[in-house]
Amino acid sequence: MDTAAHNLNTLFAQLGLDDSDAGIENFIHNHYGELGLSMSLHQAPFWSASQAKFLAESVREDADWAEVVDSLSALLRH
Repeated sequence: MDTAAHNLNTLFAQLGLDDSDAGIENFIHNHYGELGLSMSLHQAPFWSASQAKFLAESVREDADWAEVVDSLSALLRH
């Protein structure tokens, strides 16, 4: 049973990215606006194949990560 907190910091750690608050802020700043309105988060060109797969599966399976993945998508769009 997965009892880890599911927030942006742990999502970034799961994706192998800098999970510090500054690292997350920099990532969002660097990639803000790169997602088209009809593009799913996992389709963004800045993900590796394994990162994209994890993001897609998280949403498709409505996994514990789905809400955080949706939050990241919103932060990159708005």
